[in-house]
Amino acid sequence: MCGIAGWIDWENDLTRGDRKKQAKRMMEELTHRGPDADGMWVSQRASLVHRRLIVVDPEGGLQPMVRRVGNRDYVIVYNGELYNTDEVRQELQARGHNFYTRSDTEVVLVGYLEWGPACVEHYNGIFAFAIWDDGDETLYLARDRIGVKPLFYTYQNNRFIFASEQKALLANPYVEPKINLEGLAEILALGPARTPGHGVFKQISEVKPGHYLILNRNGLKTGKYWALESRHHEDDLRKTLEKVRYLFCDAVSRQLVADVPVCTLLSGGVDSSAITAVAAQELKMQGNGPIHTYSVDFVDNDIHFKSNDFHPDPDNPWIKVMAEYLNTKHHYINLDTMEQIKALDLAVHARDLPGMADVDASLLLFCQQIKKGATVALSGECADEIFGGYPWFHRENLINSGTFPWSTNIDIREKVLSHDLQKQLNPRQYIQDRYQEALSEVPKLPGEGAGEARIKEILYLTLTRWMPTLLDRKDRMSMAVGLEVRVPFCDHRLVEYAWNIPWDVKQLKGREKGLLREALVGILPDDVLWRKKSPYPKTHNPQYLQATKNLVKNILTDKNSPILPLIDVVLVNNMLKNSQKDFGLPWFGQLMGEAQFYAYLYQINSWLKAYKIQIV
Repeated sequence: MCGIAGWIDWENDLTRGDRKKQAKRMMEELTHRGPDADGMWVSQRASLVHRRLIVVDPEGGLQPMVRRVGNRDYVIVYNGELYNTDEVRQELQARGHNFYTRSDTEVVLVGYLEWGPACVEHYNGIFAFAIWDDGDETLYLARDRIGVKPLFYTYQNNRFIFASEQKALLANPYVEPKINLEGLAEILALGPARTPGHGVFKQISEVKPGHYLILNRNGLKTGKYWALESRHHEDDLRKTLEKVRYLFCDAVSRQLVADVPVCTLLSGGVDSSAITAVAAQELKMQGNGPIHTYSVDFVDNDIHFKSNDFHPDPDNPWIKVMAEYLNTKHHYINLDTMEQIKALDLAVHARDLPGMADVDASLLLFCQQIKKGATVALSGECADEIFGGYPWFHRENLINSGTFPWSTNIDIREKVLSHDLQKQLNPRQYIQDRYQEALSEVPKLPGEGAGEARIKEILYLTLTRWMPTLLDRKDRMSMAVGLEVRVPFCDHRLVEYAWNIPWDVKQLKGREKGLLREALVGILPDDVLWRKKSPYPKTHNPQYLQATKNLVKNILTDKNSPILPLIDVVLVNNMLKNSQKDFGLPWFGQLMGEAQFYAYLYQINSWLKAYKIQIV
């Protein structure tokens, strides 16, 4: 993957030396995303910069890439991977286009020359890219359908600036680290989730998944090129199983293409095990292998692990089963408690926002270790989202909670705020407004029963409001160390097909993800195939809870801590002294309990301080 940024200005000459330096600073902020090469293209009105992580065609994929047609230049900066490069290239060649590299960047650019803004409809992949037409001074930006790759922008005073990450925008002197009440509500009421399109910082927006933007002197226009569509599922069970199996296996096969080492993340669960099994078989057929696999665990988890409804059993025994079954070259990564504490600040910088606390930090540390042996990794995100694996698909109290089902403990979020801020933010109303906004988007199916329709709503909420948090996490923590992570279950063909499969079919044999499990029969051992779902691992060491409490205690005793005006200091102090019954269930997702709540407060303070946030 790569990092991209750009600056379009209708009033300032961007070829000036000081403007070039400012664009270069934006580029340097993205070095971690592309440690292998950089590039810049500048005209009077446009400046495009790129940092490259080499994955395919080291010589031919240099960027910014320019294609001259007649007397005008088309310039692209691109972050992503196209998984149907060969098919699109062949179609474009049949239409008379020539190619000079093996790079998918060239295919994306030539596709735009042929199809214009509709080019994205032809692409299967994960991407965020910008194309500047220097002839009529038009900028085109697009983001992949599911939103795997990030893309942010700001548009003010005839000036448009975009980048893969907010930190690169903030490196431009015209973008300031300000946050208003709405941004605070995103952090304190919804966080670490985020409303689609919301950049949290004032005047920073996000290109939504499945959308494109067109900018010219007449202004900015937004278009949607993809959305889920509800229709009756016509296939019988046999055909449904065959189609799910084919789409999944094809996605994994396509995503193995690379000129650098590829590995998989293996937890011993059905999703990562299935990806590893298909990848191992594919590499074997190519005469390559064995595949390298990586897992993460925490020092002393074997001592402190306690089974619960959200985390039924440890992963290590299942990882061993799969590594031996597939004869992989497996790497066990063990992280220490204090390593995670130290990495909380690194995770904030990687995400540019307070995030999932140690769940982010541990992934960042995990990716650091993987990067020593691989440049590309395949991971299992999206299977639970499209096949209904999470607890909130199966518990009536969560299904009918009347709010986002992964974040039902609104009390704890509200009471920790200062009294003034509670009144100003009205967090319950903000959450409810965003919840109703999401429900209004759900594509309805005439004649659908109330129970099926409600599950469709939960599926939609999970795909569009929960999964982006995990995709942000996976992209930002991995790209912080220059590791590209691909997510086969996010293949839009599989997402589209699974969306319309009836709920009782998805829950085949009365099991969560029963359809997916049945579709994978013969690919995995039966005991792994029907293992109860277990989430991404976290530390169970009580030292972590104590360490996060100490972090917050230090914040409360420092009168300069920027979070103090936002919270009820007396209440938080009392929380630190007494065990919290409010944390019987996670307050966010499946993993974030009491320790993670304190870590999240710490990350908010760290973010306010490090980014010099101005609350306006």
